[in-house]
Formats: sequence, C-alpha cells, structure tokens
Amino acid sequence: MSASNASGAAALHEHEVKSRISGHGIVVPRGATAASPDAVEGAASGLTPPLVVKAYGPGLLHKSDAGAVRLGLESATAARAAAAEMLGSLQAQGYVPEGFLVEEQAPPGVEVIVGAVRDPAFGPVLLAGLGGIWTEVLRDTALRLCPITEADARAMLDELRGRAILDGFRGGPAIDRDALVKVLLAVGGEGGFVESLGDRLEEFELNPVICGPSGAIAVDARLLEAAPSPTVSAYGDTPSTDFDRLFAPRSVAVVGASTKKPNFGNMFLGFYKAAGFKGRVVAVHPTAPEIDGVLCVPSLAGSEVDYALVAVPAARCPAVVRESAGIPFVQVMSGGFREMGEPALEEELLAAARETGVRLLGPNCMGVYSPAGGQTFLGGEQGRPGRIALVSQSGGLAGEVIKVGERRGLAFSKVATVGNSADVTPAELLRYLADDAETSVIGLYLEDPRDGRGLFDTLRSVRKPVAVLVGGRSGQGRKAAASHTGGMISDARVWPALAAQTGITLVTSQDDLIGALDFLDLHAGRPVPAGPGLLVIGPSGGAGVLAADVFDAAGLDLTPLPDSIRDALRELGLGAGSSLANPLEIPVGPMGRPELVRRAAQVILAQHPYPDVIIHINAQSFFTFGDTADPLLAYIHTIGALQQELRNTRVTLVLRNSECAPPGVEDAVRDVARSAGIPLYRTMEAAAVAVNAGKRSSRGTA
Repeated sequence: MSASNASGAAALHEHEVKSRISGHGIVVPRGATAASPDAVEGAASGLTPPLVVKAYGPGLLHKSDAGAVRLGLESATAARAAAAEMLGSLQAQGYVPEGFLVEEQAPPGVEVIVGAVRDPAFGPVLLAGLGGIWTEVLRDTALRLCPITEADARAMLDELRGRAILDGFRGGPAIDRDALVKVLLAVGGEGGFVESLGDRLEEFELNPVICGPSGAIAVDARLLEAAPSPTVSAYGDTPSTDFDRLFAPRSVAVVGASTKKPNFGNMFLGFYKAAGFKGRVVAVHPTAPEIDGVLCVPSLAGSEVDYALVAVPAARCPAVVRESAGIPFVQVMSGGFREMGEPALEEELLAAARETGVRLLGPNCMGVYSPAGGQTFLGGEQGRPGRIALVSQSGGLAGEVIKVGERRGLAFSKVATVGNSADVTPAELLRYLADDAETSVIGLYLEDPRDGRGLFDTLRSVRKPVAVLVGGRSGQGRKAAASHTGGMISDARVWPALAAQTGITLVTSQDDLIGALDFLDLHAGRPVPAGPGLLVIGPSGGAGVLAADVFDAAGLDLTPLPDSIRDALRELGLGAGSSLANPLEIPVGPMGRPELVRRAAQVILAQHPYPDVIIHINAQSFFTFGDTADPLLAYIHTIGALQQELRNTRVTLVLRNSECAPPGVEDAVRDVARSAGIPLYRTMEAAAVAVNAGKRSSRGTA
C-alpha cells in the first residue's frame, strides 16, 4: 500500500520500490515483510544474519530520523524484539506503521547516493555522489540529464571531489566501479528505471548504495510517483517551420504606431527606414492613411505580409493576432503576460495564434535582426552580414550583444528575440540554425527555455559550436519532498550537466558571450589537433605566472615544453635571464621584437603541435617613449603572418593595459588582428573563456 503527500504524489513503500528496481538489474538485499512484530520472526527465519528491521507506513519516508531502523540484529528473535520496541517508540511519536521490512544486512563499503528527479524544464535528471550522512555533510554530487550513456556515468564519478574514496583511499579497497556504473545506467540510462516511470517520476532515490570490491547493492530505496498528466505539452507538437521568411521577409507590418504621440510602433517604422529595408513596410491603423510617411492598412487581415510586429497594450494583443491569418510570423513585442503574473492572457494569446495558424514569437521581446534579410529592431545602419547567430529571451541584451559585438568587428547572420517563448521556443530556432548555411556559430541567452527537453535533444545533435549565457541560475532551488536528491538539483547545477553532455560552452557574462562567439567565428573550421595543450608567449615573467594561474583555473593545460626544444630556443638568444618554460617569456623593448616571438613559436610548434597559442602584449611598453602606434601595429602584423602560416593552430591575442594606448589604437590593433583571423582580448580571463569555448567545440560532446 502506498501513501500520498500533500501534492497528491504517491510515496511507495521501500519493499515495493525494491521489487520494481530489481527487475532492472539493480541488486537489493534479500528480505521479507511482516504485518506485526510477532510476524517478523517468521519472516526473518529464512534470512542470514546480521539483519536489519525497518518500519514502513504513513510519514516514514525518512526512517532514520524517526528511529524506524535497527541494524546488526544477530537472529530472527532479535529482529522480532527490535520491531516490538520500535513499534512502541513510533506510536509514542504519533506514527502508525503498516508493517515491517526485515532484510539481510549488506557488508560494509563505500556509501553512494543515486537519485533522480523531474526538473520542470528539462525532465528527468540523474544525481550520483557520496551517500549516507555524507550526502548532507559534503553535498559531493554530480548531475546528468537522462538518459545517460556509459561515458556520462563514468564522467559523473570522475567529477566527485571524493572520488579517491572510490578508488581505495589510504589502503582501503577500491570499489567495483563497473558495478556502480551499471547501477547508474539501470536507473538513468536508456530503458532504465527512470524511463519506465515516464511522466510519473517525481523523485527517486537509492541512498545508500553500498559499494565494495565485488559489487554494489542498494540498501534503501524511495520513490515519489506522480499521477500521469492528462495534458499534452504545447512544445514538440507543432509542425517543423521554415524560418527563412522570418529573417528575410518580403513585406513587414507594424501594429501600434500612433498619429499623435510617438511610441514603440513609430520607433520600429523608423528602424526599418534607417536600415534601408528594401521590401514593403506598412503600418496598421484603423483610420490613418499614413504614419511617418508609411502607408497604413486598417487591419492585419488581408495585409499580405510575411512578418508582423505587434506593439499594442497586452490586453489587445490576442485580438490583433486573430486578425493575422495567412501571415507566417507574428512577433508580439508587448509585455504584460506571464512575466507580469498574467498567464491566462498569455494562454489566450497562444490560443489565438493556434487558431489562425501563425507562428508567434514572444510575447515580451523586441524583434528580429538579420543584415542580409533587412530585418532589424535597432536604430541606425545595420552591420555587415556575418556567420554568427543569436537566440535571446531578452531583447535588450540581444541588442547590446549586437551593438557591442559589431563595434568589436563581429558580424551576425540571424538574431531572434523570443521573450516568453509562448509558441516558438529557443529549441525550435536552434534546430533551424543548425541547418542554416549562413550560420557557423550560435549563441543563446536563456532564462526559462520552456522546452528544456527539446533544447537538450537538439543540442546533442548540433554540430556547430554553441555558446550559452543563462540568466537567473542562482534563484530557483528545488525543495526536497521525499529525498535528498531534490534538494541538491537546481537551475545552477542542471545547466553545467547539460553542457557536459552536449559540448556547449556555458559563459557567465555578456562580455564572455561576445568573446566566445568572436573566437568561435574567427577560428571556425580550423583543423586543430585534439588535446588540451596551450602555449603562452609574452613579455614579463609575472604576467606569465598570472596567466598560468588563470588558465589553470579555467581547466586549460599549459603543457610543458619538451626538453628537445630548449637548445633550439637558446640558439635564438632566449633563456638568458628568463626560464625556457610554458609560459615562455620573451622580453621586449619599447620597439618590440615580433620576429623573435614568431620564430620561437615556429620552433616550438614544429616539434610539439599545441592546438592553441596565446600571445600577450603589454600596450604600455609601446608608448612609454612616444605615442606612435607603428611599432605595435608592426608587431600585430607579424603575429598575423604567424597565424596565416599556422593553419592547424589557433592564435589568440591579449592586449594588456590597452588603456595606456592613445585613442583609436586598440581599434586599429583589433582590425589588423581580425584581418588575420585572430581574436583580441583585453584580459587573460576573457581569453581563457574564449579558448575554452574553442576546446569544447573541437572535441564535441564532452
């Protein structure tokens, strides 16, 4: 018999859960149940001591906390006595046990927790870590989205801070890792227990799984099972959409421009004018013949446009969308829906889109940007068409990424803002961009992906590099209902798990997103050798030491220089007053010594093919004795020539202390570097994020 909690989810008794998981190949102790203490002795008669007795019933999910567990019982008689004593204690606390489970006690070993919960966005998530009391004390756990692979399972164990305990710490025996991996796969792999539960999974936990040299046995099991949902997800049931006309519309309608007081609608009419949109633009107004020189039509109905941008009060938006039959794409810029506590109004908006057959972007977003297609939601001239795409749930942030990125030389293919993603989701646009011939690099800014499972599935199949910035990761923890697992899975932990399984790069700031996209774009398709190796070259031993710290913290390996290279470097005049190591210090005077840097890199790479070379320069040293930029630019040209020679190496440039250069010099340096395919950064930290993105894109799925 199962109990139900306040949410309506059913909490199965431990022996019921164990019966079900044993069918998936998970080893559990031999045991039997008894309805009363007197029946415990008979139930235990066929078991081998030492024995364990546990009470089960309403409220006894955490048995140890209630005193509903007795260990180390040496006979069936002792088990009966323990059950009788336990019954009295539990009744005094207000518990009414339904029965008792008596089992053979597992031999001692390393205790591990294996659990799963259903994340609201991403679905089933698997957790593994040190179990027993260490679960709460250390919270040393690793996560992956289900279903996992064997490689995922082994990577989870390698991520644990306490993994040395698994391998035999201070003379202790190593556990049977293969057996534990089998447990993880039996729970969270394809065809595993979690998959068998489907939508019924609420929370599941094995804690502990006792692991020894010759196996793993789950001695405690909890399952909170939800009633199957009768509703069908709004995501994944829409037909595949060709978004070509979204990014290159032949005609555009703007709804909401005013003849009296300029508003957002008028602003967008101005944007299309400034961008020189070559197609037809109309404004929608019930009476006016024109607004700001743009022809008006009375309604979207029959307007024969490819794209409509709606900027009217939220309450009017559903009616506007109902007039849009025949228009492929409608973007609702207006806010005031789910994000403002009005989910019913957003559902009405979505229903209107479904009734008319249009695809809805938003609400609560800004628009679309595509220089090649004439789309814009920004003022001024558009940038040149490029290969970088961006999908953002924030229109303001997307605008900043575009403007700052273009200022730094980035060029965009397609940018879509999707706001609340009531209909078109980031996952759907990602699938389109993955096959878009004009896009080679994709950036995402997400807060609530809506279709998280679709996003996960899509990211696993995308073969283009993807950099993701997530907002709000620190805000939403998950409360544990029946297990510790639920309390240790949160937004902040699910995203790194998704990154580990898909090979995407997670960044933590807008600047790092721009930097990663820059690196991935400039070095896209460069065939670099596999491996973590990184070579750092530049002046100043102190700067090199700090660089080593930064790259080490980022998980990047500054592979030492082979001894065979040192003689060749000494022949170049290096090594006097500085060590021949990685980072390699090459002192420079005020005029620089770029040829020496170039030749040193050639010598090293001829014998050891580092995938990435970081060259850092102190801008201040070039302007201590004058304000001419010629020596610095000559240095950059030489580094650019080096990149042209090194077809299988990614060169990255760090211009330290750039504020010491006269105005305009940093832009000139960036232009020269970009023309050679080299990204430029101001700090080692920014370069480390970008190089890490390149490493992840090179090796694919982690």
